[in-house]
Amino acid sequence: MTTLYFSHPSFLAHETGLGHPESAARLEAIARALAAPAFAALERREAPRASLDSLRLIHTEAHLRRVFEAIPKAGFGYLDADTVVSPQSGEAALHAVGAACAAVDAVCTGAARNAFCAVRPPGHHAEPNRAMGFCLFNNVAIAAEHARRHHGIGKVAIVDFDVHHGNGTQAAFEKNPAVRYCSTHQYPWYPGTGAAGETGVGNLMNVPLPAGSGTAEFRHAMGDRILPFLDQFAPDLVLVSAGFDAHRDDPLADLRLDEDDYAWVTGELVKLAGKHAGGRLVSVLEGGYHLAALGKSVAAHVRALLH
Repeated sequence: MTTLYFSHPSFLAHETGLGHPESAARLEAIARALAAPAFAALERREAPRASLDSLRLIHTEAHLRRVFEAIPKAGFGYLDADTVVSPQSGEAALHAVGAACAAVDAVCTGAARNAFCAVRPPGHHAEPNRAMGFCLFNNVAIAAEHARRHHGIGKVAIVDFDVHHGNGTQAAFEKNPAVRYCSTHQYPWYPGTGAAGETGVGNLMNVPLPAGSGTAEFRHAMGDRILPFLDQFAPDLVLVSAGFDAHRDDPLADLRLDEDDYAWVTGELVKLAGKHAGGRLVSVLEGGYHLAALGKSVAAHVRALLH
């Protein structure tokens, strides 16, 4: 069984303006890292374009209208101070959702064991009715609902190790016991959600980490809290919001992880998926803004998926 790698040229055409941290250079850094001979076994696929019906699995009509109406014919539009759109942003966002859903299709039909989707714009801050934090549509949340609706997946685990809390994913599922959302993140920090007391209907586990936390704190949060919580749940599919901005070199936050931590957590999630979900795991890129650290971290993550 193989590991799939989804991306698309439209992701490079989503322009965010000079100096914006969420830039096309991020995917170029990932492509360079995964061009190494160690990744020859990756099966590379072009992400399809998602339908509007896929977006409607999570998002409201008002949200879809607001996003697409904000996309300019030239220059830039703004959904909030940080969330920039340009003429090709709509196509990029549709292909980002398409990547996540196609990866779910592949692992749920047995065409692949697992998959990594190198996409932009990212998704985990996008709430059902609001774009924010660089995110237009919630790629992972849509993929989770796609798996439940189209593949009969009963229980979905979503693990988010981005340095920022995935408020959008939490908002989508906080009342849905069929989906468990678990997050490690710097706290207090943007977007202000993700306190330990936010538990939904018993299906959320937030493990906030204070600034300066590193390997020991992260591995304790995952190994002693989140992984046992998900082991007890016995998910049929594991989805990963794979943000790499908790790396010690990242400029947007103050956690101190390194590539070995990403390799470790990926290996643990692969084991979880192997035990309960027939190996079915889909990882979708979220943050990560130091280009060299991002390339090395994604390489460590994908290497663990391949093994």
